[in-house]
Amino acid sequence: MKVKECTVPRIILKLDALQGRLDPLHVKIPLIKDEWKKRLAGHKGEVSLEYVLGFLDPDEYVQLHGVRLKVDGIYFQIDTLILSRKTILVMEVKNFAGTIYFDRVFNQLIQTKDGQELSFPDPLIQVSQQVNQLTKWLRQHHFPAIPIHGFVVISNDKTLIKTSSDYKFLSSKVFHKQLLPTKVSQLSNLIKAEVYTDKEVKRLIIMIKKKHEEANPPVLEKFKISTKEILPGVICTTCKFRPLIRMHGTWYCPKCKSSDKEGHLRALLDYELLIGPTLTNLEFRRFLNLRSRHVSLRLLKSLNLPTTGTQKGTTYNLTPLTKLSNK
Repeated sequence: MKVKECTVPRIILKLDALQGRLDPLHVKIPLIKDEWKKRLAGHKGEVSLEYVLGFLDPDEYVQLHGVRLKVDGIYFQIDTLILSRKTILVMEVKNFAGTIYFDRVFNQLIQTKDGQELSFPDPLIQVSQQVNQLTKWLRQHHFPAIPIHGFVVISNDKTLIKTSSDYKFLSSKVFHKQLLPTKVSQLSNLIKAEVYTDKEVKRLIIMIKKKHEEANPPVLEKFKISTKEILPGVICTTCKFRPLIRMHGTWYCPKCKSSDKEGHLRALLDYELLIGPTLTNLEFRRFLNLRSRHVSLRLLKSLNLPTTGTQKGTTYNLTPLTKLSNK
């Protein structure tokens, strides 16, 4: 049973919005694009697991994706968490291409692709830390001790996994995604006793979902970009022209002649992702290049957003719009 979907992380949404809201010749565009590609590859790797996870018995296993919890003031994130009455499985998903070599001596992962070598932190250490943090988190929230096992799942079917001949332990902890159902089944057969009741599993699910906090990194700060550099206006989904013109109850593109009734929604999503979760009517008009206060007020009221203040001091909360981000 899947109770927490594998949704697009906010960092990807923010990087995507940022690329579309900067001058195409902006000096930071290549850095932003590289970061976006890296994050997107990781997310695609996690999504690709959903098919093989579908082979697990939904009456026995519960799947949660992208779980981010806090223990002792420090956040830790788990790509995929699988719960059962017998055990908890922590999955760190890696979407590497080419050949990866697990260097046991220096605790690093070396990727070879297109004749180039790159070094990364050993994901086995990362997943071991996640297991320790989750163990502590469960104890602090008064859950019975349960066996927790961590694995590194390679989502790219064509990736070649290598290590030294004496590193026999690796194959039990690192494998391609197709082996995941088999590994889970083998582990379940080795563990005979059920630690949690169905009631305790449900209570754990509720607690995890309650305590989960999605990461919300400040991308403008990360790339040292000012809000003044964020380009305003509704962007055409067909030809990327900006800004569109508000005409006869729709947004009109003077370049490709297309129209869009919901262009202001995407613009507001960009605003929420890059600038902040609240804005006034004046800020709305400026960001969407609207001259009429009455038109902007009508558009804002049609969204039924939570507000604070009254009249010209009214502030609109854009947080509900973020639900549209993953659609």
